[in-house]
Amino acid sequence: MGDLALFCFTLVAIYLTPGPDMLLVLSTSMNGGARQAVAVSTGLALARSLHVLLAAIGLAALLQTTPWAYHAIRLAGATYLLYLAWRFLTLDTPTMQAVEAASESSRSRYLRSFSQGALTNLLNPKSLIFCSVLLPQFVEPAQDVASQFATLGLILAVIGLGFDLVYSLIGKEIAAFTASHKGMQKMQNRVVAGLLALIGLKVGLA
Repeated sequence: MGDLALFCFTLVAIYLTPGPDMLLVLSTSMNGGARQAVAVSTGLALARSLHVLLAAIGLAALLQTTPWAYHAIRLAGATYLLYLAWRFLTLDTPTMQAVEAASESSRSRYLRSFSQGALTNLLNPKSLIFCSVLLPQFVEPAQDVASQFATLGLILAVIGLGFDLVYSLIGKEIAAFTASHKGMQKMQNRVVAGLLALIGLKVGLA
């Protein structure tokens, strides 16, 4: 296996870069609390692990050679990001947040957050192609390729989960700061909705 230190450093740089995963964890923590953000993080970790598996069996290469499949997944991902933007926009007031929270059980909320995390990452074909490009650089063909992919995939998922948990705590602190400022809460949700919409449009038009 290649240089694990370099692999980990690369992952750190990637997870520090703002994107839909980071934004979803932060916004979920700010609106639903750290526990729901952990559910989102778990969904993201599962999706990343699946992307590693799919990259290992060659589906990423198939997407690269089958434009219609790539674009279909890309458009599905863009649509889902726009849907999330709309959801955060409708949570524009604490009253509406309370109504939604009251209408769902804790289990349902956690399951919804888990699903949001998984779908946000799974519907991003660039994540799959990224895994197919990055991971082989650290695999030694002369050794057991399957075990190396499994190890690298585990490291990728664990480091990503660690960053997501930190972002959930950051979101919790932001929520605590804005709790007594209703105007800031509205602005916060509008900013999140706007950023998700912009990312969705960028993905859809790429």
